[in-house]
Amino acid sequence: MTKRIWLCADDYGISPSVNAAIRDLVVRGRINATSVMVVAPSFHRAEALALNALNAGERRVAIGLHVTLTAPFRPLSEGYQPTRDGAFHSIEATLIRACLRRLNANSLRAEVASQIRAFTEFFARAPDFMDGHQHVHLFPQVRDAVLKVARQDAPDAWVRQCGRATPLTYSADDRKALLLDALSRGFRRRAAALGVRTNPAFAGTYEFRDKVDFAAIFPRFLEQLPDGGVVMCHPGFVDAELQRLDPLTTLREQEYAFFTDDSFPGLLARHGSALA
Repeated sequence: MTKRIWLCADDYGISPSVNAAIRDLVVRGRINATSVMVVAPSFHRAEALALNALNAGERRVAIGLHVTLTAPFRPLSEGYQPTRDGAFHSIEATLIRACLRRLNANSLRAEVASQIRAFTEFFARAPDFMDGHQHVHLFPQVRDAVLKVARQDAPDAWVRQCGRATPLTYSADDRKALLLDALSRGFRRRAAALGVRTNPAFAGTYEFRDKVDFAAIFPRFLEQLPDGGVVMCHPGFVDAELQRLDPLTTLREQEYAFFTDDSFPGLLARHGSALA
């Protein structure tokens, strides 16, 4: 039987060229979900309208909120703490503070609520799902804020957990997956206790190195992924704004080229997969 999966392009909003690439993939029918960074400096109403317009007449893409709580981005809520020069802390500093439970719980809830509110204002509806930039939504303290605010402000949304279908597998080329497996165990327990829906499994992590062959890696994401599973991706074109904000640049163009290749639909079919 064919399994229906979500192929989700993260980081919509980070730059105009990334946004254009993601919309193009939606039109081509090569991805069926994207998550939006409402805190990105170049994200504005026109970018939201252009994405929302792709669902006119028929639904082509699920649109989610990409909760962002790390540098170089800045909080939307007033008085958010801790910050550094008005911006969130780095991913490393945020993880350390979260594990030591030194983040401000009230600030986290207020910021997540502000990002949901901004999404709702841009798209005239709540997000279909929620996830986190750099997987920050899985961190201790952060996960509690995300899940509680999601239940209250976006009760129909599902929230991404990042545990694999076979979490005990290890690859030296994908150490991030092991960390995400561990963080997702506690995340799933908390989500279930609150009655918040999550995806059954997750794939899409790899080491972001210049010589990575994305076409060679992608098929393994589909292996053992169940119906309803999520594959994360980061397609895009490189522009000055992306280079200013994020180290993941040229690999986005490699991902985009892979998804637009004529062989991609056949690859999905050979692995018993189709877009949900």
